[in-house]
Amino acid sequence: MKIFYDDDANIEIIQGLKVTIIGYGSQGHAHANNLKDSGVNVTVALREGSSSWKKAEEAGLHVSTVTDAVDGADLVMILAPDEFQQGIYESEIKPNLKVNAVLAFAHGFNIHFQKIVPSEDMSVIMIAPKGPGHTVRSTYLNGGGVPSLIAIYQDGNNTTDYSAQDIALSYAKANGGQSRSS
Repeated sequence: MKIFYDDDANIEIIQGLKVTIIGYGSQGHAHANNLKDSGVNVTVALREGSSSWKKAEEAGLHVSTVTDAVDGADLVMILAPDEFQQGIYESEIKPNLKVNAVLAFAHGFNIHFQKIVPSEDMSVIMIAPKGPGHTVRSTYLNGGGVPSLIAIYQDGNNTTDYSAQDIALSYAKANGGQSRSS
């Protein structure tokens, strides 16, 4: 295990990427809003008719269907409930992922148990804040950060010149995963 700090993460990496957050529940709302507030180009992807659609729009976020939001995204963070991730991935994410997109998760259940099997050429990362979404968001708003675990499942051909680890650290920093000044 290695511990990383603010100086190890370059927030400009994630700020230069088009990020799609799948889901707007406990973690989804925190990630989407924290990233937006950190200057990241974020789209929230929801199913049509989702009760969260209006909430995300009221927070000032761009909202779209999963299919449309994934199309052209550099990084896709899947934060839908575990039991729905495989179906969403197979029907709406996988067919619309651009070449060399980064696939991200907040925990590794579906990757570890091979419910989702990404192509070998793509980067697959995990950024897992160690707290519930409301804590991740409120701590960020108060100028702090919740520690995050990151993991690299595979480092493929990215849309940038950065490694999967560089991208994961940048995402974690923008999400408030490390201490920062407000």
